[in-house]
Formats: sequence, structure tokens, C-alpha cells
Amino acid sequence: MMMEDSGSDDLVTDLVVAVFRLNGTLLETGNDLVGELGLTTAWWQVLGALSRSPAPIPVAHIARNMGLSRQSVQRNVDLLAGKGMVRFTANPHHQRAKLVVLTAEGTAAVNAADARQQPVGQQLVASIGRERIAAALAVLSEVDALLSGAASGSEDLKQKEVAA
Repeated sequence: MMMEDSGSDDLVTDLVVAVFRLNGTLLETGNDLVGELGLTTAWWQVLGALSRSPAPIPVAHIARNMGLSRQSVQRNVDLLAGKGMVRFTANPHHQRAKLVVLTAEGTAAVNAADARQQPVGQQLVASIGRERIAAALAVLSEVDALLSGAASGSEDLKQKEVAA
């Protein structure tokens, strides 16, 4: 049986619903921002992960870093490769898991997408404030870490259960 904390269930549920709604808004806004560039939000996400990585990485690492399924990332990487935005290279650590490398076209696309996002980010900071955005980021990162730990078998959240 779970320990009761009056009001916490509603508060956490409200947070989850708000994050789901924000995710939908981010996807829609992203598609609006990058559609004219021939990108989708999903492609931008993959290109962004590659551009922020200090070295080429395999699909599984992109998926893990972005919290996505390996299959969806593989599908998007294959489509991006077909458009010449990424290419595959041998992975010295794993024969079958090729490394994904941004091409010049992929780098130009992610830079153009990031440039289109810049004014939106500036508007958010001006409206909400840097400190509140940093606090939101910290809370979301902590929730992610706690839930990721619970999903991987960590005892952090499981220890909250008490005997009936």
C-alpha cells in the first residue's frame, strides 16, 4: 500500500497532464518552425542530439539521450540519411551499431532550425524569467531522474511503499 499524502496525487497528476500538453505544444510549434526547412520536429530532435554530441554516436545512444525509442530514432535516422543529412560510419566499439554522423547539409539544417527557435526562446525568457525557467528545468530533471531510476529498478520510489 502506498503512503497517503493528501493532495499529492492531484498535484502530480496535474504536473503529468501539463507536461503531456506541453509536449504536444512543443511538437506542433517545432513543426511550424522547421517545416519550411524540410524538417519535422522529430528530425530536428535527432539532428540536435547529434549536433550537441562531442563525437558521433550510435542510434541507441541518441534514443537514450533523448528519451525516445530506438526504433523511432532508427526510422528517423534512416530518413535523414536518405536526405543526405546524416551518414553512417564504422563503430570501433561495436560491429553492428554504426555511428551516425552529421553531414554538412545536416549541420546547416540544424543550425537553421536552431536559429528559427532563438526568438521563441528569447520571448519565453522575457515573459517567464531566466530564474523560473532554470527552476522548472531543475524540477523536470529531478522528476526524470527519479522516474528513470524507478523504471530501471532503483529502490528510490519503491521504498515509499509501506506494509498494509
